[in-house]
Amino acid sequence: MSTSDEDLWRVLREVSNMPYGAGQIAALEQLLRRVDAADDRELAFVTRMQGTTVYVYGGEPAKSFVTFSWCLAEFDRDPQPYHARAARQLLWHFKYMVNALLNFPEVPLDRTHAVLDDMERRYRAGGHSLQAVHKHRFMVADHVGDAEAAAHWYRLWQTTPRDDLSDCAGCDPTTQVRYLADTGRHADAVALAEPVLAGRLNCNEQPQAILTTLLVPYLRTGRQDEARNAHREAYRRMRGNLADLWEIGDHVEFRTVTGNGAGALELVERHLDWLDRAPSPAAAMHFAAAASAALRQVDGALTVYRRAAADRPAADVPAARLADELAETAAALAARFDARNGTTHQSELVAGRLATRPTGEHLPLSASLRRRPVPPTAGTTVPGGGGRAVGAGNGAVPPSPPPVEIPADAGPEQLLDLAEQRWHRLDQDGLRTVLAAYDDRFAGAGVSPATAARRLELRAAELGDDAEIPAAIEANRAALAAYRDLGDEVRAQVVTGRLGVLLAVAGEDAGEGLTLASTAAEALDRLGDDRLRAAAHDRVALALMCAQRWTEALAALDRVPADGGGDPYLAARVALHRVQVLDGLERAPECREAAEVARRLGRELGLGELLATACLVSAQAADDPTDAVTACDEALAVAPPGMLVPARVTRARALMAAGRAGEAVDDLAEAVTLCVERGAEGDAFLRWELANAYRVAGRLGEAAEVAEEAVLGLDRLGAQAEADRCRHLLADVYRGLGEIDPALALLAQLAENLDGPDNLPHRAQVLEEAGSVLYDADRDAQAAQRFAEAAQAYRLAGHPVDELRARRREAYARLWAGDGPSAVRAVETVDALAAALAADPEQEPVVTYELALAAEAGARVLADADRPDEALERLAGVPDRLRSIEAFGEAAQIDVLTGDLLLRLDRPAEAEHLLRRVLGGLPTGSRPAQQAAWLLARALDGLGRSDEASAVRAEHDLDE
Repeated sequence: MSTSDEDLWRVLREVSNMPYGAGQIAALEQLLRRVDAADDRELAFVTRMQGTTVYVYGGEPAKSFVTFSWCLAEFDRDPQPYHARAARQLLWHFKYMVNALLNFPEVPLDRTHAVLDDMERRYRAGGHSLQAVHKHRFMVADHVGDAEAAAHWYRLWQTTPRDDLSDCAGCDPTTQVRYLADTGRHADAVALAEPVLAGRLNCNEQPQAILTTLLVPYLRTGRQDEARNAHREAYRRMRGNLADLWEIGDHVEFRTVTGNGAGALELVERHLDWLDRAPSPAAAMHFAAAASAALRQVDGALTVYRRAAADRPAADVPAARLADELAETAAALAARFDARNGTTHQSELVAGRLATRPTGEHLPLSASLRRRPVPPTAGTTVPGGGGRAVGAGNGAVPPSPPPVEIPADAGPEQLLDLAEQRWHRLDQDGLRTVLAAYDDRFAGAGVSPATAARRLELRAAELGDDAEIPAAIEANRAALAAYRDLGDEVRAQVVTGRLGVLLAVAGEDAGEGLTLASTAAEALDRLGDDRLRAAAHDRVALALMCAQRWTEALAALDRVPADGGGDPYLAARVALHRVQVLDGLERAPECREAAEVARRLGRELGLGELLATACLVSAQAADDPTDAVTACDEALAVAPPGMLVPARVTRARALMAAGRAGEAVDDLAEAVTLCVERGAEGDAFLRWELANAYRVAGRLGEAAEVAEEAVLGLDRLGAQAEADRCRHLLADVYRGLGEIDPALALLAQLAENLDGPDNLPHRAQVLEEAGSVLYDADRDAQAAQRFAEAAQAYRLAGHPVDELRARRREAYARLWAGDGPSAVRAVETVDALAAALAADPEQEPVVTYELALAAEAGARVLADADRPDEALERLAGVPDRLRSIEAFGEAAQIDVLTGDLLLRLDRPAEAEHLLRRVLGGLPTGSRPAQQAAWLLARALDGLGRSDEASAVRAEHDLDE
């Protein structure tokens, strides 16, 4: 075999180890061109045999028709030994062909029957069971809707003995479960699947295929938890595989049926562009019908993002319009199948799928929502939702403001006094109730100018929401003008100060706002009583707080008496403002003390919102996470609906800091639900936090689900930096789940996103991480490529130590990939980098460490290249340098390697001396100790001291 052919066989092995999908298909087709040019019949046959599998599982089964036909003709034309070795695999491929041919309406049904007949003839000739043949005849009958023939072939399939050409122990029952479910025998379907799921399924299609098939049987037999878990597990496994588009349609339909319309819409949007490259018309038909039904369950005006394709730009498409388009697509494809089959069966199936609606009780599926969010109708108050899940902490729950009692004979001034009293006590609802009664009785009733001015002043107070600030500003200006016309300088200055605060809050005229607040405070120092003077300086502090001028704000608050000028409600507000200012100044101990004062006053006065705010600031400033959780518990006990989200989030973060991630999950999920219920932006950021909490809690499946949602949401918001950080978290979750290829896909996308010059170090880190994933998965050739790309990025970023590490890892990966010459070339690059770093006499420990490991990597590569003398030479002094930086384990590792090289060079006495010293410093039973003992025994054998060698083996429990 020539060197060129050896290289092609190596590339074929690498292609075979790649994940199924477009990348593997592209690599295979590139290899096929090289193989055909090499004119090697065996290599051409084996490559095309591999190609059939690659096309089927990679989502392009139509291409498998060509490779299968070529291999079958080659097999029949001139049988060779390599053909005989592939005979069983070729017979297995007949099953792929029958499955695929049914899914393309342009292929005549007679062609499928002919392939089945040829399959039966070959199975009989080889003495194989016809069990698989009967199964595939059943599948053809079922596809065309011939119920009688399907039942006949099903019986034969079930009664014919299995053999090694039968489908696996998961795939055979999957088709059986589907047939039982289609014929209404749901309990039988579940009973059949249970022992299968209890066993070990390691087929490429399992367990996700059988779990997907069980979704409806689980629902119909009341097994909601099993249905939910099956959906999560199966969809997670197939969500990145184009070949599974048909089954993904099943999951869209499942979400629709269970009342999870938003979740179904999310799946449609995630996979919609797959229709442009669907693996088969049948898969496209199935997904389009399920997607259309899902879209009809949401507000038709909602838009679905559709990615660009060759014949259209990217666009947001209204759900109703897209539903109609997909329904037309599904119906047209069904008509093509029926024309081919001579039946109406596929059109009937599509019509049924298009009519899918939610049935029965809602089944919660989301790992990020606690219930099905129902947006509030206009004019309603959003409820806190879910009830209070925690206790009131270390404080009693403050009483709610007493209900407003409006005397029937109250006059206008009496009502305005009552309204002002409610405002003063921070009872916004009470304020509005009283003012509504005033307006009903006295609006347009010819009240006095002073009363009208007061009503204008309270109009500004009535407008308490952020969106109403501009209107509140105008109301204050009108009240100010009215008081000046009346000559009431005190009230005019009070309103001036409030106007200043509103302008500062709005941010547009912050300088004017501070000036107005300060001028009013100076005037009220002359004209007002203790309470008015205190309130005026509090307003100055508020204006300064808006500008984040914390030191000046604290000075303004220091001018306010601790008792609020005799007003306990003002004292409570000032105490809270002091907490917020000290928090801004990052004076944590004082902040905590001030928070305790504010919390005490809030409890005593029954000011729930103020108390909740003080508790949350206290929680954020707490040193002890347990204290922070307690403060949040108290906040949740009293928080108004608008504060529930920050309270939940603050508590979750405190729980995470306390190492209680499992509890943090509940708070974050409730926060996400509240955000969605209120239509508030930001749920994507909270999902990101929730995904991390699930990850830390070890609930990786849910972490993956929620992180996927977060990435989509962050992308929609244009928050690419945050979306990329969430992708990084998701890649780590995928690794934990053993889902290597999805993790690699995310890391590849991250590397592409981090393509700017400022991002080079981060890009390099991501590439190196991808190399680590591949290396751990024994995909060494690909790992080497990623390490090389990482090294290049580190070089461009000016990080020479990191570059050395990446090149060292590249050398190892090329070594384990069996590409010795490339490994040696990589070592030459490592040596050049190491020489440049070693020239610096003031080496940091990290440089010493990397230079030592680079020497070790070079030694291992050279030893593999049968150059042990050079390998040994480069290790001289390396263990001592490692011990100088206390890297004792690595030093022992290199000592063991040195002993191995000494034995290769036939220097057993030196090896014995070294290995005895090494063994004395290693823990008994450790892997390095076992290696050193094994080498020592070899050295003693080489010295003719077999008794001592046996004693070493016995002492360390080594095999002879």
